[in-house]
Amino acid sequence: MIGLETIGAAVEMAVFGLLAVITVFFAIFVVTAKDVVRAGLALIMCMFGVAALYILLNAQFLGIIQVLVYIGAIGVLILFAVMLTKREIGGEPGAD
Repeated sequence: MIGLETIGAAVEMAVFGLLAVITVFFAIFVVTAKDVVRAGLALIMCMFGVAALYILLNAQFLGIIQVLVYIGAIGVLILFAVMLTKREIGGEPGAD
């Protein structure tokens, strides 16, 4: 008979794998995105994935610090910097 501990370990491993795949997907999207705002939002989602992985690995302090410092401060700073930069309206798309 399968014990309750092995079922819990299998579920934990499945959740870890799912979070890892989602985090890697958003990390790749950050690099390949053509729109800077979408890249910034994907970076924030990638940081959320890393925070969830920290919490799953029983490092709750690092997960909370990841959310507060990186997502709360640096992620918002990046988004504000991107949104406040001037972009020429009506210019050529390839002229950047």
